[in-house]
Amino acid sequence: MKPRKLREDVYWVGAVDWDRRLFDELIPLPDGTSYNAYLVKGSKKTALIDTVDSSMTNELFDNLGQLGVDDIDYVVANHGEQDHSGTLPRILKVYPNAKVMSTPKGKDLLKHLLLIPNDRIVAVEDQATLSLGDKTLQFIHAPWVHWPDTMLTYIREQEILFTCDLFGSHLATSDLLVTDEPTVFEAAKRYYAEIMMPFRTIIERNLEKIKDLSIELIAPSHGPVHNRPEFIIEAYKEWVYGPPKNTVVLPYISMHDSTKKMVDYFVATLVDRGITVKQFNLSRTDIGKLAMALVDAATIVVGSPTVLAGPHPNVVYAVYLANALRPKTKFASIIGSYGWGGRTVEQIKGMLSNLKVDLLEPVFIKGFPKKEDFTALDRLADEISNRHKTNNLL
Repeated sequence: MKPRKLREDVYWVGAVDWDRRLFDELIPLPDGTSYNAYLVKGSKKTALIDTVDSSMTNELFDNLGQLGVDDIDYVVANHGEQDHSGTLPRILKVYPNAKVMSTPKGKDLLKHLLLIPNDRIVAVEDQATLSLGDKTLQFIHAPWVHWPDTMLTYIREQEILFTCDLFGSHLATSDLLVTDEPTVFEAAKRYYAEIMMPFRTIIERNLEKIKDLSIELIAPSHGPVHNRPEFIIEAYKEWVYGPPKNTVVLPYISMHDSTKKMVDYFVATLVDRGITVKQFNLSRTDIGKLAMALVDAATIVVGSPTVLAGPHPNVVYAVYLANALRPKTKFASIIGSYGWGGRTVEQIKGMLSNLKVDLLEPVFIKGFPKKEDFTALDRLADEISNRHKTNNLL
């Protein structure tokens, strides 16, 4: 991609990674991603806001070369993670007069992660400003969105907010601005679920910091630029502040159809009671879709057979993920089966320690489900329905 003009003397100079399908060797990227960097030319000084992943170094320098950038005075490191700062060491070699602007915690991280010399980094305080001449950069600390060092950068005169990971989306696209809101909504929700949801309560506080800013553009470090800021801000308010919905998320796996038979019956029973169910077979599930479903769900029910006296390994991974992501789920339970014994229920319960949920009585049976087991599933469905009604979700 060539450099593209965002506003007068403000350019996108990043890189689009069309082919990347895994992030941090953990997160699926069905639609690729981008690493957004922005060049801001003031009447007196020039700043580069963020860099790109080291795998895309050449793309960044090609873009700077096409714009004829001979000197950079400041590099704003909104976040020290390598997908945003990986090219920073090379930038500092090519532009020896450049100073890095970061939060105090960012300064420490950059020294350790990328071995940036101490004297090249300036730690800026919250709400500090930096004049580029006819443009003023304002730095807004946003710790734990999603690292302790994160900050946002705001151009006062042009009302552009550079938000790093906040409001981002893993989405490779040729569009500089958001043109297809439904597609971006899904990508942004996946990004929020996988990256931001564990820090939901902290994000709530940081949204307060920007509520009074006049914002014309939101320019994140992944995905297209939001030219209708209220679209993504309102989406975040719903994900962060909004109550959970009348939804049960049911990740499961079945080895000899006992658990599958229970799941099929239980899903139909919940639907009969007016409850939306999102069912995920963990032998073939996109884990990002599961994370997205957890954003809004009032209840999670885990379905597992017993393997070597404990839950199936795929279930362990899914439960660990749910516990780490800390959704606003209110209720949880477990269904499944065993052959000769085990501690599956106890182990799954122990892995949900981060979730502030009421644990409803599990339905965990020996062998293939029988009449009394289906009756127990009816009882659990009734309990979930009643809890949803009590919380005005149904």
